[in-house]
Amino acid sequence: MSLRNKTLAEFLGTTVLLATIVGSGIMGVNLSQGNNAIALLANASATAAVLYVLITTLGPVSGAHFNPVVTLVMRARGELSGKELLWYLLAQISGAILGVLLAHAMFEQSLIQPGTHIRTGFAQDLSEVIATFGLLITILLARKQKATQTPALVASYIFAAYWFTSSTSFANPAVTIARSLTQSFAGIRPDDVLGFIASQLVGAGLAYFFFRCGFSTTSSGSSAK
Repeated sequence: MSLRNKTLAEFLGTTVLLATIVGSGIMGVNLSQGNNAIALLANASATAAVLYVLITTLGPVSGAHFNPVVTLVMRARGELSGKELLWYLLAQISGAILGVLLAHAMFEQSLIQPGTHIRTGFAQDLSEVIATFGLLITILLARKQKATQTPALVASYIFAAYWFTSSTSFANPAVTIARSLTQSFAGIRPDDVLGFIASQLVGAGLAYFFFRCGFSTTSSGSSAK
């Protein structure tokens, strides 16, 4: 598959992912009449569903990373070149930002809204370490053992992690950057972005180390939020 096609797949997939995350958050709040549990359920369900679709359809093209830490781990495993790494990261971040803008446009909101949702502190950062660790371990083990079930496994993990982490499982630097541009249910303050990204990098690094120490590194494949 050409680098152009891979880059386009990463851009398109991350765009749709963020449009879904932010759009479903807006819709959930609009319809839940102040019930945050219902809004979170809507947000988590829509995100998991679109992840299954995107990984299934775009996985054969680019591996369906949609996530810089997934791409970094795959580069560390020798599955991507340095040039591919750069283009994947650019596609993911730009696609994520476009997805947020599209979500705002669909709900007739201001396109750029610096986030106001406070997400800081030890509990939030630990949640991001755990969420990202779990996501990467799920991907690595799924690709090694049952690659055809990777879309369902990743989608299921993200749905669960929305609920068992206090951060609602961003687990993705591109997602984190883009969500700092919305004041919706899914938003995050720009001031809290670096802490989340640092925690995500730690979680990804731990997952890669754990996988290398405990399992052989064979197989090929896809990825995530």
